Amino acid sequence: MTAAGTPGHGPLSGVRVVELAGIGPGPFAAMLLADLGADVVRVDRPGGPGLAIDPAYDVTNRNKRSVLVDLKDPDGPDRVLDLAARADILIEGYRPGVAERLGVGPEDCHARNPALVYGRMTGWGQQGPLALRAGHDIAYIALTGTLGMIGRPDEPPAVPANLLGDYAGGSLYLVVGVLAALHHARAGGAGQVVDAAIVDGTSHLAAMIHGMVAAGGWQDRRAANLLDGGCPYYGTYETADGGHMAVGALEPQFYAEFLRLLGDVDDLADARKDWTRWGELRERVAARFKARTREEWTAVFDGSDACVAPVLTLSEAPHHPHLAARGTFTDHGGITQPAPAPRFSATPTTVRTAPARPGADTAEVARDWAVPALLDDDKDRT
Repeated sequence: MTAAGTPGHGPLSGVRVVELAGIGPGPFAAMLLADLGADVVRVDRPGGPGLAIDPAYDVTNRNKRSVLVDLKDPDGPDRVLDLAARADILIEGYRPGVAERLGVGPEDCHARNPALVYGRMTGWGQQGPLALRAGHDIAYIALTGTLGMIGRPDEPPAVPANLLGDYAGGSLYLVVGVLAALHHARAGGAGQVVDAAIVDGTSHLAAMIHGMVAAGGWQDRRAANLLDGGCPYYGTYETADGGHMAVGALEPQFYAEFLRLLGDVDDLADARKDWTRWGELRERVAARFKARTREEWTAVFDGSDACVAPVLTLSEAPHHPHLAARGTFTDHGGITQPAPAPRFSATPTTVRTAPARPGADTAEVARDWAVPALLDDDKDRT
């Protein structure tokens, strides 16, 4: 395991972040800030959060440091407030009102640091009839209409792991929000609360689709549209060996190249704009793909502009020549993992440290952040 240390280079070098430990979108958002160079201190609770994996493999805690604080202890809230007083951003993912009851809510933190950006990550948001209800990614995206867009029309909606809600609609919107608020705070000196709700972010992701529905260009049902698998030249097909190929030949020139390389479907070229013939075109395309293996089709379309790619597994992806050439994945501490993204020409980012072990960095953080009381709290637990 690589020893934890202060952050290195990155566009957020010098930014201090306190993360109150949780699961899902909060830790991922804090990882992204840490990847970008921020000094992220994760405040872990004794015993750890629920659903946690082995800390040695939880890459969402890479590039961070960890201290242990029991917020239910009398001195616990003061330890967090000491950190908040020296931080630029604080992130928490409790249900509404919990941070306030623990004594580390926005009002308490802003009393110590008026310029603090206080980021709140929830599924339902801070207000509304469901605000206090438990939930997970799948329930949040279900209510937004986005889950109902995904999958075949004759089957239940497909579950997109927890990528769409937790990370796209949650973590990324929280990061955009706290960085925008940090810009405001540094310009005018006033901190604020950022309410990042997965239901809001996921709904926002579908802005283009809502516009298409309003314009009559999108049917509000699954697999009936250009981008939801309804279109035969934008979807996935099984190959002879049980693999799959992904097709995205939307523009006329790419569609023509796709048909040329696929072969034996030239008579259906005009079906591109005739949705009444999409079923026939899909059957013919499916039959063609079933005639060869994934590897064979990959070779057929290699180097073309047909917009066709093999569907790889998670373990295969790091070895693809393009991703390998770009260094899209990296090996650190024996774990193959996605490298930080996006990339910066003047302030490059990297995986600097292995996942932070709970409480392992208390002494360093106490010294670097000038919060000696953290050491007293650590001794009380040993």
